[in-house]
Amino acid sequence: MLRLTWVQPEDLLGHELRQARQDGREPSAIAARWRAAGGAEAPVRAGASAEPTSRYLRQLAEDLLDELADLPSRLADDEPTDLARIRARCPAWPSPAPAALTRSALEAAWLGRAVGCLLGKPVEKLPLQAIRDLARSTGNWPLSTYFTAKGVPADLLAAHPWNRRSAPTSLAENIDGMPEDDDLNYPLLNLLLLQRHGRGFTTADVARLWLDELPAGRTFTAERLAYRNLLQGLEPPRTARHRNPFREWIGALIRADVHGWTNPGDPAAAAAQAHRDATLTHTANGVYAAMFTAAVIAQAAATPDIHACLSTGLTVIPPGSRLAGAITHAIRLARRHDDFDTVVDELHATHAETHHWVHAIPNTALLAAALTHANGDFTGSLSRAVGGGWDTDSNGATAGSIAALLAGAPERLPDHWTAPLKNRLATSVADFDGVGFDTLAHLTHREAARP
Repeated sequence: MLRLTWVQPEDLLGHELRQARQDGREPSAIAARWRAAGGAEAPVRAGASAEPTSRYLRQLAEDLLDELADLPSRLADDEPTDLARIRARCPAWPSPAPAALTRSALEAAWLGRAVGCLLGKPVEKLPLQAIRDLARSTGNWPLSTYFTAKGVPADLLAAHPWNRRSAPTSLAENIDGMPEDDDLNYPLLNLLLLQRHGRGFTTADVARLWLDELPAGRTFTAERLAYRNLLQGLEPPRTARHRNPFREWIGALIRADVHGWTNPGDPAAAAAQAHRDATLTHTANGVYAAMFTAAVIAQAAATPDIHACLSTGLTVIPPGSRLAGAITHAIRLARRHDDFDTVVDELHATHAETHHWVHAIPNTALLAAALTHANGDFTGSLSRAVGGGWDTDSNGATAGSIAALLAGAPERLPDHWTAPLKNRLATSVADFDGVGFDTLAHLTHREAARP
C-alpha cells in the first residue's frame, strides 16, 4: 500500500492543530469537531499514518485545515513574514563589513556540512536516551567519531534500531563517500540557483528551479507541500501557507548556508537572500531560522568568534519572536552549565512536549547552544548538536558547516571525520552526482565573487 508521507490531509490536520496552538490561534473548537468525528492525532514520528482513512474524514480534514487558516493569531504583529516588517522590528539590523572567503575555507565549510550530516543520519528520529545509550555502548560518548554497530548489544539495537534508510551508508563501517541527503541537496540547488540567476534571484526563480531540477520524492514536510501547491497552480508566498502545517519547521534553515557563504561579512544581505528562498515554503519562525543561520555564517567569514556570530544572527530576527526567545534561552543555558547533557535535558524539558522533533524552534535553539558550549570547536560542535537529539542530521550539518568555516581550511578538520567522504558527494541534483568538495568550493567562491 502506498502511503505518501507529509501530504495526507487526515495527517496534516493534527499537525496544523498543534501549529495553531503555537502561533497564537485558538483551535480547541475545531479540534473537538475532529475528535468527535473519529479523527486521529498526527503521527508522532512518521510522515503518514499506517492506514488510509474514510473519504468523509479526508474531506473533513481538508475543510478544517481551511478553517484553521482563517483563525486570527494574537502573535501576528510580533512575528511577521514580510521582510520590510521584519526589518522594522529589528532595531540592531546589521551593517555590512565586507570580507573575503577563500576557496579553502569554503571547502572546509562544505566538508563540515557533510560530516555533520553523516554523523547524525543513523540516529535520526531516535529518542534522546537511545542516542546516548547507543553511543555509550561503544565508548563513543561524548561523540568523537561516527556511530558504529560493532559492539552494540543486540537487545539495545532491537529496542532502538538505526534509521532504516541511513544505516547502510552512514555507520562507520559502511561509509564510502558522502551519500545523498536533503541537507546537501538544498545547498546544491541554491548553488545552481545563483549560477542561473545571481544573488538577485526571486522566490519565483526558486520555485521554477525546483520544478526543473528537484524530484518531488526528494522533498519532505514543508517543501513537499509547497511543491504540491506549485503543481496546483498556487504562487509564492501562498505556497508556504496553503494547507502547510510544517511552515515553521526546519526545512528553510537547511537551505541557508549558501546564502551566508556568498555574502561574507554582510549578514543583512545573507539574511535577505535567505528570506527570498525561505518564503517559498515557510512563514514567521521557519523563515527566521533561515535568516538567523545565514547571518551567522556570513558573520563567521569576518569574525572568527562564534559568540559574536550568534549575537549577529539574533539581530536579523524580531526580538519578540518565539525563535529569538528560544535561542537566547539556549545560549544562556549553555553559558550556565559545564555539563552539556544538562543543557540538552533542559531544552527537551522546555520544548519536547510542545514541538515536533523537526520544528525550527527547538532545533535552532539546540544548534545555538551546541556552538556556544563548544566555543565553535569543530568536533565539540558536532558532538553536541547531534548528541542533543531531534533532527540530528540537519543540526549536525549546520553545526559542522559553521564550525568548519571558523576553522578555515580542510586540513584543520580531523582526518578521521573527512577521509571517509573520499571527496565525493552523491546526489540527484542536476549534474552534481559524484562531485568533489573542492569543486563545490571553487563554484561557490565564483558565485561569492560575482558582482
